[in-house]
Amino acid sequence: MSSLLKKILAGACLAIVAAGAAAQGFPERTVKFVVPYPPGGFNDTLARVSAEKLTKMWNQPVVVENKPGGNTTVGNVFVAKSPADGYTILISPLPFSALPGLYGANLPYDALKDFTPLVWAGSTQNALVVRNDLPVNTVKEFIEYAKKNPGKVNYGSTGSGSSNHLSMELFMKMTGTKMQHIPYKGSAPAVTAMIGGEIDALFDNVPNVVNHIKAGKMKVIGVSGSQRAPLLPDAPTVAEAGVPGYEVNVWFGMQLPAGTPKPVVDKLNRDIVTLLKEPDVVQRFRNAGVEVVASTPADFSKLVHSEVNKWTSLIKEANIRIE
Repeated sequence: MSSLLKKILAGACLAIVAAGAAAQGFPERTVKFVVPYPPGGFNDTLARVSAEKLTKMWNQPVVVENKPGGNTTVGNVFVAKSPADGYTILISPLPFSALPGLYGANLPYDALKDFTPLVWAGSTQNALVVRNDLPVNTVKEFIEYAKKNPGKVNYGSTGSGSSNHLSMELFMKMTGTKMQHIPYKGSAPAVTAMIGGEIDALFDNVPNVVNHIKAGKMKVIGVSGSQRAPLLPDAPTVAEAGVPGYEVNVWFGMQLPAGTPKPVVDKLNRDIVTLLKEPDVVQRFRNAGVEVVASTPADFSKLVHSEVNKWTSLIKEANIRIE
């Protein structure tokens, strides 16, 4: 064996040992969750519940920093450019997988190369809600109303490329309707606009609107998944209500900067999976309409890759443009 090869192998062994040692002592300082949305909504809840649990588990501070803007690209870029040491974690929901199709070469990072998938935390679906005084009570009536008023009906979203936006774009494509898109910076302002009558319709995550629906502040006419939502058992799926084949499921995950050492990734995954499976967390999320998944990094990586391909194809086919 040549001296050069010996040096290379020795260096590789030292790197592996160093990474393992770093994971054993992790964390030694403050860990940060970055939420690419304003406070409010389930992405924020996921970060804050995780931060509270991990602070107690590690006896180290875990903080949450909201970095909204640029259709989540502000927060995503921040994490992509952060040190790959496990101390900066991105809350990464479904819209992450749509941005490559929306921005193309203008996206300031590579969605599949600049991040390390950490965990698929949970899944939910979107509810299709309309303002109380809109003269519709079913999906079929909504479709008829939109067709009679082409371009006059508007709908809100939590931003271009969000699951809310894509849900309605798919709905319009499958129903032959045309509505005006009004993007907001997150769920809270979109829901506020719905309650205030500023928008006619909105697809939003069930956890974000269920309490407002039950309080009579808006009407639900359908849900986006393949089955009815447990929290809204009287609301039919959009598919059964008149749009066969319609389905959008919403996922929530966490990612790290690319290059984060595998022992650190594995340590983080083990601890986060542990907290996600705690009975009080499972029940809290279920009460909010989210089912815990708590996956391995490998399974979440498969999901991210498949979703990027799926939404990039749909965005191109539907000719969706960033706003």
